[in-house]
Amino acid sequence: MPGLLLSYYGDDFTGSTDVMEALASHGVRTALFLQPPSPAQRERFGECDAIGLAGTSRSQSPAWMDAELTPAFEWLRQLGAATCHYKVCSTFDSSPAVGNIGRAIEIGSKVFGQRQVPLVIGAPQLRRYTSFGTLFAAYQGQVYRIDRHPVMSRHPVTPMDEADLRLHLARQTQSGIGLVDIAALAAADVDDTVDAVLAKGEDIVLLDVNDDATQLQAGRQLLRLQSRLGPFVAGSSGVEYALLQAWQEAGRIGGRASFSAPGVADRIAVVSGSCSLTTERQIRHAVAHGFDGIALDPRALIHHGEAAIAEAVAAGLEGLAQGHSVILYTALGPSTDVGDELETEGDRNRIGLALGRIQKALVERAGLRRAVIAGGDTSSHALRELGAFALTTRLPLLSCPGSPLCTVHADAAAFDGLEIALKGGQVGGDDYFSMIREGRASVSSRCTTVGSSPIC
Repeated sequence: MPGLLLSYYGDDFTGSTDVMEALASHGVRTALFLQPPSPAQRERFGECDAIGLAGTSRSQSPAWMDAELTPAFEWLRQLGAATCHYKVCSTFDSSPAVGNIGRAIEIGSKVFGQRQVPLVIGAPQLRRYTSFGTLFAAYQGQVYRIDRHPVMSRHPVTPMDEADLRLHLARQTQSGIGLVDIAALAAADVDDTVDAVLAKGEDIVLLDVNDDATQLQAGRQLLRLQSRLGPFVAGSSGVEYALLQAWQEAGRIGGRASFSAPGVADRIAVVSGSCSLTTERQIRHAVAHGFDGIALDPRALIHHGEAAIAEAVAAGLEGLAQGHSVILYTALGPSTDVGDELETEGDRNRIGLALGRIQKALVERAGLRRAVIAGGDTSSHALRELGAFALTTRLPLLSCPGSPLCTVHADAAAFDGLEIALKGGQVGGDDYFSMIREGRASVSSRCTTVGSSPIC
C-alpha cells in the first residue's frame, strides 16, 4: 500500500487506541482493525495514513505469540508501510512467561528479515522517561523509578522489579541489547554516535527519550535508519510521538486535527472488569452523579454464566428504562479483587467475554449510542462481542491522552457507529465516566500516569 506512513500491532486494545489517538489528533488518518479486514471492510475507510491491528499479546505466552504474532506481522508487512511498530505498554511490564517483549521482537525481526530493531519507550506526553536505559514513570504528580513505582512495582502478574530496561529485557531474550543514551542524542555528531552504537551489532537498540529534544532526535533517527535497518520498530506510543515530531519537521504531515465534541448522551452503559483504585474512584464518582451502580460477582459470571449474564442484563435494562446511565462492575478497587480464586487464565477471559455479552445486550436492547468498557484485558475480550471489526477516533482526550472516545465500525446496524471508550484500568480523572456521558474532551484535574496511559 504505497504512501502508508505507519502500521502497528497493539499488545492490548486500550494501548492500541492510545496509538490511534496520538496519530489521529495530529491529522494522521488512522483505522484500527480488530483482525485483518476483508476487502470490503478495508474499502470502507478509503485512503488511510496509518493502519493498526489491536491484539492481546500483553497477556499471552511466548507459545501463543509464536502462533498468533507471526501471521499478524506478516499481514502488516504486506501493507508496505514505511514503519511497522510493535506497540507495548509504556511501563514495559512484562515477563518471560507473560507478555514477553523480547520474544515478540524476535518474531518481528524474523518476519521482516531485519537484523537490528530500534526500541523507544520514553514518552514525555504520558510522563514516561528513559535516561541511560532506566525507566521512570509518574504517579499522582510524582515521578518514580519504575521498580519503585507504587503500582507497577507491585503489578499482580508482571511486577516491574528492574528499572534498567536492558536488564529487564535480557530476561526475555538471548538477543544483544544496545543503548543510545541521552548524552549520545545530544551530541553534535549524533548520527556518527548512533552509527557507532549500531556497529557494535546488538540486535535491539534502545533510544532514550526524556524530553522534547531527545524525542525529536529519536524520531529523526528512526526516519534516518529506516532504509538501512528496515521498517520494524518496537516500543510504546513514544514511537508515534517521536515520529510525529520528525514527520512534521520533514513536512510529511501538517498540524493538529480538529474534532467536534459529540455532546451529551441521554444514557450510557459502562461495564468494568478493572480492579484499580483509579476505576474505583471513577465508579464511586459516577454513582454519586446519577449513574446506577450494579455490582456483579465475577465468580457467578464464570460458574453460572447464562443465568448471571441474564440477571445482569435485566438489572442494567431496568436502570436504563428509568432514564439512568448504568455502570456494571466486577470489582470496586483492589480489595475486592478475586483474582487469586480464579483457577486459570481462561477464567479471566470468560469474565471479559461475559461483560461483552452484557454490554452487547444493553446497547442493542436499549438502543444506546454511547458506551464504555473499562479494563485493558476486559476491553480486548468484550469488544469482540459487539461484532466490531474496526475503530476510528471520535474525540481525542488531549488533556489526558490514552482512552479516547472512538467510533465502532461493525457489519450489524445496532453497533455500527456506536461511540465507545476503552478505558485502561488506571486511566482518567474521577469524573471520567461523566465526561464520556457528557461528550466533553476536558478533564477536571491534571494528568499523571500509570499503566499504559495517564491518570488524572
